[in-house]
Amino acid sequence: MLSPLSPLSPRSPAREEKRFNWSRPKLISANSGTGHKVSFSGSSKSTKSSNERGLSHPSQPSDSSRSSSPQTTPSATTWLPTNDRFQTRNWQRIDRQSEALWQETIPLPIESQPRPFLIYHDSFLSLIGPAPTLKILIDDSRAPYFHEAGVFHPKTNTLFITSNLLPDPAPNAVTTANKTIVITRLEFFSPTDFSRDKVRCPERNYMANGGTNYRDGLILCAQGSLNEPAGLVYMEAKRPHRTCSLLNNYHSRPFNSPNDVVVAADGAVWFTDPIYGFEHGFRPKPQLPQHVYRFVPATGDIRVVADGFGRPNGIAFAPDERTLYVTDTDAVHASPSSGAAAWDPTRAATIYAFSLLHDPATQAPFLVNRRVFAHADAGVPDGIKCDVHGNVYAGCGDGINVWNSGGTLIGKILIEGGVANFCFGRKGELWAFGEKKLWRVQLAEGTMGALLKI
Repeated sequence: MLSPLSPLSPRSPAREEKRFNWSRPKLISANSGTGHKVSFSGSSKSTKSSNERGLSHPSQPSDSSRSSSPQTTPSATTWLPTNDRFQTRNWQRIDRQSEALWQETIPLPIESQPRPFLIYHDSFLSLIGPAPTLKILIDDSRAPYFHEAGVFHPKTNTLFITSNLLPDPAPNAVTTANKTIVITRLEFFSPTDFSRDKVRCPERNYMANGGTNYRDGLILCAQGSLNEPAGLVYMEAKRPHRTCSLLNNYHSRPFNSPNDVVVAADGAVWFTDPIYGFEHGFRPKPQLPQHVYRFVPATGDIRVVADGFGRPNGIAFAPDERTLYVTDTDAVHASPSSGAAAWDPTRAATIYAFSLLHDPATQAPFLVNRRVFAHADAGVPDGIKCDVHGNVYAGCGDGINVWNSGGTLIGKILIEGGVANFCFGRKGELWAFGEKKLWRVQLAEGTMGALLKI
């Protein structure tokens, strides 16, 4: 959860932008050529900054007036754009060699962008399929209702999404610093036909954030309040959405504000616990470091499995569960006294990978071989998921970034304003949460989420 935050990078001076229809680049020899970074085709449209939109997930400034003019860079080889049969595609290739030569900031995507799919590696083509699409399902200017969780329940064909922090003037809302979080429930009848309503938990407002499928319902990360404990809550997927607390302390010490959660094949629940609730004024001073935990509901066993993070955030397993991915969004933090957001580009905007090893005597899993998997070049990597092929997806400041299992960036799905989180549906369907906008992405039917495999 990142709210409310400032843009993630300093604004660039206004520049004139050259626009091309790009295709597979042609390699030519040149003693002193121009290194081109791919620019977007199509017309520009004015967009508001993330602060003007009231978005919490940080993204780079979206000044449509900002454009770029290639600068001459000496090079032995240069990639130049050509017009050919790829001109009508809604994706474009990124030339890594010329990208490395020219260090100007790439223009941000716009809503009318005709080619939102960036191809960094040909393997991304098989994931997006021959006709990928990006469309807005809901555009609600009232509030940022589409922020986190993203739990699709196949039996009821429903999608649950948690909002960003919303104002709550109620007198009893002082324990949450006069903030609240709303859970939206969408029931789908077809990919574009659905009903929308709010989930009203009978017991209390848990300030829910991340979530995942669990048994016949879902687990939500309850960030708690100044009075209510933070922890994990089980919620039934069907009305009236009854809830019960699964965990609310670590050996009598209160959690900070659990952020994201995933359930392993053995039923163990893994979750992150940053201090964002304290920074936004609705949680007490932290009593624990910012850990990653493993909880076994059947036995009540709770263990710290990883530490040393700035702000542990998203969490996901590789399909074979031999690797665990954890995002660190430390580059975004807030002042506990004022809640004012800060962006520090020298802090982590990183995905870490861990290997899982099991103790021979007890078979208890341990995380070993911590390593940097990827660093986001736009914003921070917030929510994270894997597909059935082992590719890693993360919500970043420019949309959804995709890496293969070796940490190579293979593609991007550019989304205006960035994405905090997202969720796989059926047969290549993916919903992306852009705060006040809910986006639907259609990829190749074989591109399925590793969690549900549908």
